[in-house]
Amino acid sequence: MSQHRPQTSNEFPEDGRRRAVIENITPQVDDGRFAIKRVIGEKVVVRADVFCDGHDEPAALLLYRHESEEQWHKVPMRFLVNDAWEAAFQISELGVYYYTVEARVDHFVTWQKDLAKRFSAGQDLAVDREIGARLVESFALRAGSSDAQRLRQWASRLRQAPDDASALRLAQDPELTALMERHYDPHLATLADRTFQVLAERQRALFSSWYELFPRSTSGDPSQHGTFRDCEKLLPEIARMGFDVLYFPPIHPIGLTNRKGRNNQVVAEGDDPGSPWAIGGAKGGHKAVHPDLGTLEDFRGFIAKAAEHGLEVALDIAFQCSPDHPYVHRRKQWFRQRPDGTVQYAENPPKKYQDIIPFDFECDDWRNLWEELRSIFEYWIEQGVTIFRVDNPHTKAFGFWQYVIGEIKKEHPETIFLSEAFTRPKVMYRLAKVGFTQSYTYFTWRNTKWELEQYMQELSTPPVRDFFRPNFWPNTPDILPEILQYGGRPAFMIRFILAATLSASYGIYGPPFELFVNTALPGSEEYLDSEKYEIKNWDWENADHMRELIARVNRIRRDNPALQTTWNVHFCKTDNDNLICYVKTTEEHDNILLVAVNLDPFHKQAGHIRLPMESLGLSPGHPFLAHDLLGDGRNIWHSEWNPIELDPHQLPAAVFRLYPRLRREQDFDYFM
Repeated sequence: MSQHRPQTSNEFPEDGRRRAVIENITPQVDDGRFAIKRVIGEKVVVRADVFCDGHDEPAALLLYRHESEEQWHKVPMRFLVNDAWEAAFQISELGVYYYTVEARVDHFVTWQKDLAKRFSAGQDLAVDREIGARLVESFALRAGSSDAQRLRQWASRLRQAPDDASALRLAQDPELTALMERHYDPHLATLADRTFQVLAERQRALFSSWYELFPRSTSGDPSQHGTFRDCEKLLPEIARMGFDVLYFPPIHPIGLTNRKGRNNQVVAEGDDPGSPWAIGGAKGGHKAVHPDLGTLEDFRGFIAKAAEHGLEVALDIAFQCSPDHPYVHRRKQWFRQRPDGTVQYAENPPKKYQDIIPFDFECDDWRNLWEELRSIFEYWIEQGVTIFRVDNPHTKAFGFWQYVIGEIKKEHPETIFLSEAFTRPKVMYRLAKVGFTQSYTYFTWRNTKWELEQYMQELSTPPVRDFFRPNFWPNTPDILPEILQYGGRPAFMIRFILAATLSASYGIYGPPFELFVNTALPGSEEYLDSEKYEIKNWDWENADHMRELIARVNRIRRDNPALQTTWNVHFCKTDNDNLICYVKTTEEHDNILLVAVNLDPFHKQAGHIRLPMESLGLSPGHPFLAHDLLGDGRNIWHSEWNPIELDPHQLPAAVFRLYPRLRREQDFDYFM
């Protein structure tokens, strides 16, 4: 299918007989410069404004195809209101889909409607019947032999109809209408001047539960470096909690020069292990494994063991080097040189990262730099990794990310890239546009009801919804938010339940999270005695944890499709601003979840929730069951306003599954 060249002023169009106009095609990102995102099983609902001059009836088609196909699939669009039309197609394969819109004047439907109007007015239809018959015969000229014969038969029947009423019934016959829809004149059809793209990814790109773990802290002894084999012992518990992605910070050799000590001290003690993000040393760089963790073969074996427990392993990719990295010595042109002959280390004034040297993306040898960095992803994909959390991507060139993610996904469309960029909104959005699958967000600092509702509205509304997939993290090794510092155990439960039910993808940095670790460096959001700079000994046998709650919530997420997408959230009114409530439903309304959370970590809060009854298929006055999947309580509600009371020191939230009642006499014991 060739694209029509857009008409400019003061020139003849390619074909002036094309009278249909196509405007405002959605979804699209930046006028089609970037692909929208969907996962297998999701629909792409396309809308466009379609109209023509005069009183003729327009028709519109949605055209779509997978990149592996040459022919377009055509779906008739249906008229909505005010010249808006809509159609949809479903994603069934990984890769790239293309879609556009075609529109035309529908001469046959126009004739059909005019014929009906004239008949209602009592006018003679002899001439109009002949016009229709000739129109049908003209369409037969474009049809194959079988359809052409049928169309000629229809023309003859229109002429031979015994009366106008019979002719009208023939004109409106669905078989004739379908034949005419198939064989319209394509030369008179307008094709949109732009084709749009869909990046189709696997379901885990949308729905995932991440658990971050420092593998060096798994030996059970803070004086002993953990190994991949030590990590294997923890796999059953991590899987039991219901996680499907196990994320490791960098697993590479760590530099000695300018190594950081505990609590980010500039001078390290002799046994300080350094920050895993200070990558590279005598034992290798980004394509090497820290020798104290084990061998590359051990790592491959760990990936296989994780898979047996339903876990995928995600690796941290940090494109930066310690001063001891082989790149620094062999590829000096890739780094910014200072006038005194030293290499510029990383800074974000007043912060200084003396143990890290950034790449210079403006260096003359940028092409070779890009190719080498791409090869790092390819290397770990060969080892079995297809999920990457990318550290600080906003400090690297956008063009680089668009290139490298695009190239990787051509060969490995199953690959997932998580952007760790806590920066300005437009920068975060640009990274998503150029290819990142998921993104860290501001959820970490959104605490009040108003903040959460406004932020979710922003994330779940087009165009942001079409390119930005959030991944909610209540904590990270870099961030211990204030609410966790002062809110105690209830705050951890509140933030966890919000993350896991508002967003289809979320993650926690553990074990500090489930063990309620909340001590920070004074006046900061940095953990005191941060695991980034020392090996820890986490007590996995400690009974004072929230793993049972985590397991329960993850089980609810797996069992309820309504929680497996981010885009279906609907906030409910409450008469208490300390209570936030929202509904999530499947498209068919066969799975309806109501989540209520007490945002106050100190006090019990009570109030009333107003349910959107009509949109949920519920009728006021008819009882329906509200089953709390968290606390296992059951209520029978009858109206749109319903009471709720939540104690943060017991369970600060409720996740109700709503069951509309089957209104039959024999269902009397439905709720019993």
